[in-house]
Amino acid sequence: MLDAVRQEVIALAHTVVVKVGTNVLARADGTLDPVRFQALADQLQQLRATGRKVCLVSSGAIGAGVGRLGLSKRPTDLRQLQACAAVGQAFLMRAWEDCLAKHGIATAQLLLTASDFDSRSRYLNIRNTIVTLFEWGVLPIINENDTVSVAEIKFGDNDHLAAMVTNLLQAPLLILLSVVDGLFTADPTQDATAKPIPTVECIDGHVMGRAQASKSALGSGGMRSKLRAARLATVAGESVIMASGHRPDVLGAIFRCEPVGTLFLPHASTLPAWKRWLGYTARPKGTLVVDAGARHAVQHQGRSLLAIGIVQVVGTFGKGDVVSIVDPDGVEFARGLTNYPSAVVDRLRGIRTEQIREVLGSCPYAEVVHRDNLVVIS
Repeated sequence: MLDAVRQEVIALAHTVVVKVGTNVLARADGTLDPVRFQALADQLQQLRATGRKVCLVSSGAIGAGVGRLGLSKRPTDLRQLQACAAVGQAFLMRAWEDCLAKHGIATAQLLLTASDFDSRSRYLNIRNTIVTLFEWGVLPIINENDTVSVAEIKFGDNDHLAAMVTNLLQAPLLILLSVVDGLFTADPTQDATAKPIPTVECIDGHVMGRAQASKSALGSGGMRSKLRAARLATVAGESVIMASGHRPDVLGAIFRCEPVGTLFLPHASTLPAWKRWLGYTARPKGTLVVDAGARHAVQHQGRSLLAIGIVQVVGTFGKGDVVSIVDPDGVEFARGLTNYPSAVVDRLRGIRTEQIREVLGSCPYAEVVHRDNLVVIS
């Protein structure tokens, strides 16, 4: 009997982001597996034939470089990782192009860094490019730009990148393909009694506790990173399915609504694109620590953040930057665009609105963060 919830999720999935991990695409020695590439390409074609828009987020550049260069293991030095990516990215794209060309599918390469998502204009440019590619019948293939990424701008793994792309496109479904068939009650490689979990309604602390922080030899992610990515998409109102890319015809099985992998349900109603960028994509430039009263007013009463509720300013930021809003315990519950730079907010913190003019000589804004430019994320 088919799962009615899965049927509804699949029926609504007019746009799909498919993320494929390095270990799905590579053999044990790190070289690319042409048989696996072709099998996935065939499935992507079948999915596109249903009229759905499909975007592929593909790992594998560093792994392909490792194999191409004959290295015994994945390097840990950033310089060597970037060099491996430079060697491997061309082979990765060539593998996809060759397999998809058999179906007459044109491909496009997008290499992104986290800073591309911080800028609202660049964020929209990425979206416009992908939408245009959809209109032209081209399959976008996205990867992190590992050749230039450094610690400050890296996503950390392509699971996170795929979730950000899902939010950018407002795609109703993200599919994470790895070497594990979803979330289990315990690590199935260590516990023979581990059972698969077919559906997760909310990714909370209990669910995160089931994850193992380990990662594979060629890849950069792990179960914990996949759950963080799934949460990023589900809190914005989208569904996520985590399944094994080694399973034959895995995408076909998913879209036949078979009980494949783990389905993560949306936490809430779908957020508009502006709120997704502000709350879950752009990285905060600083932090505003507020008192309990301010948290209650912002989170539960729909109020703007006023200067009187701010107790501490952390970091340096300018007017219009994204800031994180946290409570006295350091728990982040909102993000927003600040009306004042950090130095001015530090002068205004703890005072009443009517006192702003006395401190600054004028009162450009009554609110430090206006409600229209604020997203509650907790």
